[in-house]
Amino acid sequence: MKSKIAEATGLRYPPVAIILTNDRPEGALQFKEGRWGCVGAMFMAAARGRTAVFDRKTFGCLGGGVGLGFGNQYVHFPGGIEYFISTGNKEFFKTCSSHMRTSAALEEGEGYFKSPEIAKKFVDALPMTDVPTEYVVFKPLDQMGEEEKPEIIVFLANADQLSALAVLANYDRGAGQSVIVPFGAGCHTLFIIPYNEARSEQPRAVIGLTDISVRKHIDKDLLSFAVPYKMFRQMEANVEGSFLQKETWLKVLERSR
Repeated sequence: MKSKIAEATGLRYPPVAIILTNDRPEGALQFKEGRWGCVGAMFMAAARGRTAVFDRKTFGCLGGGVGLGFGNQYVHFPGGIEYFISTGNKEFFKTCSSHMRTSAALEEGEGYFKSPEIAKKFVDALPMTDVPTEYVVFKPLDQMGEEEKPEIIVFLANADQLSALAVLANYDRGAGQSVIVPFGAGCHTLFIIPYNEARSEQPRAVIGLTDISVRKHIDKDLLSFAVPYKMFRQMEANVEGSFLQKETWLKVLERSR
């Protein structure tokens, strides 16, 4: 499936479709069971043309399990996720095995929240999801078959392209918030947050991959723009006749190339 938006905005990578399915795609990349991996790295592989698949035993890390919609995996986090993403848990760190003690963040915390209490508010507010299928698939949109129906379409965009996507998201609305930039792990902003938006009467697009921990896997000038599929189709239909075909944007686009 070709995207008019991708062509009009001159994206570096094709959009990625996130698909829920009970059929495992042949030849897809997949984490090994029990091995750590970053969903962000798999997302970049999909943007570069590969298909990636996840299930309830191969989601890479507990945050990835949450972000991909495999339930509240944070309940299994050693020492408490609210400590890990804030100030650390020194008492728990003292009791850790030597393998776990290689992670200084268990003791010191990642510092994304001022306190464990504030971090817990964030975790409690997440739209925890248990997807109804066995697999979650990342697939380049231009490789998606006609019989496949994605839940979310994700663009990777630089500042100019992100601006265009945000304007297009509001093109036929005129009022209200059409785009949000929530705090979250990279995988939260790729799937569970936009998946939750898809259930809204007027869903919003989600700017993401602002998670500092995932940035090392992402091109330094790009952020994600995740759109529920229904909203994506509306945006696609609005390309013709919009600012994307007018002089101001075409001048900006030329600068981006």
